[in-house]
Amino acid sequence: MKTLELVGNYANRYFAVWVILASVVAFFSPGTFTWIGPYITPLLGVIMFGMGLTLKLSDFKIVFRKPVPVIIGVIAQFVIMPLVAFCIAKLLNLPPELAAGLVLVGSCPGGTASNVMVYLSKGDLPLSVAMTSVSTILAPILTPTLLLVLAGQWLPVEPVSMFLSIVKIIIVPIGLGIIANFFFPRVIEKSTKALPLVSVVAIIAIVTAVVGLNQSKIATTGMLVMLAVVLHNVFGLILGYLTALVLRLDETQRRAISIEVGMQNSGLGASLATTYFSPLAALPSAIFSVWHNISGPIVASFWSQHPVNKVTDEEQSEAYADTSP
Repeated sequence: MKTLELVGNYANRYFAVWVILASVVAFFSPGTFTWIGPYITPLLGVIMFGMGLTLKLSDFKIVFRKPVPVIIGVIAQFVIMPLVAFCIAKLLNLPPELAAGLVLVGSCPGGTASNVMVYLSKGDLPLSVAMTSVSTILAPILTPTLLLVLAGQWLPVEPVSMFLSIVKIIIVPIGLGIIANFFFPRVIEKSTKALPLVSVVAIIAIVTAVVGLNQSKIATTGMLVMLAVVLHNVFGLILGYLTALVLRLDETQRRAISIEVGMQNSGLGASLATTYFSPLAALPSAIFSVWHNISGPIVASFWSQHPVNKVTDEEQSEAYADTSP
């Protein structure tokens, strides 16, 4: 188990590198990875089950104890990212499938990697965990609704079917993970050491499948999609921070909301796009998965060199420990 933990930590640390390398291989040898396509949804379910294993009921205390920052952050998450995606799609005149795919990833809840980035940024980690959890719980309703309103002009949207899919591939696995953690905490504590490796392998598999299925389209539209995704992520980070600043939240909360807003659950985006639209519509989610794991560490590295006096390293470490299983 220690070996798996070490390998997992190493893989997680250089996650962006592995994803980029795997994507390059998938581009030049697409047939090697296209078979993974039908398994994108089950792979995402595995990732979400792993997320559930790391959650405890105590992680939701902050929602009731200090609800205002959580509410602000979640509203910013589901307002800023979908609208920014919509504006970028219009500005760049993206093809319908890519436009819908960009709005889709913008309408997804926060990604699990954001919690680690907030911790490294010396931001408010409990707030980050609460935002990820609450936005994920709300996703079955808000993601299809936002997609219907903003992307329905490009592709037909099935909100009810999408609602049921999100419940099955996100809510149910997370719920099972939380239940398992509640009843078998000691067993789960040992098994979660292997989770980073499982998550990394699963996400890389999803990305390579999308790249392999879209190899010919990437050759012609890859740079345009990359530009759209980078702008989407950067505006999310900036506007998330400015929203918290304008509403007079403290610096640790600003950092948490900035990263939570900017980093999406791109695995969910890829799964839904493949199921309800086309492999091409999943391309923005796949590229987002690569890019936000590059921009996130850059932002975290910058902020880590500018500590916030209000929260000491010891307090932050304790907060991080409290959010672990």
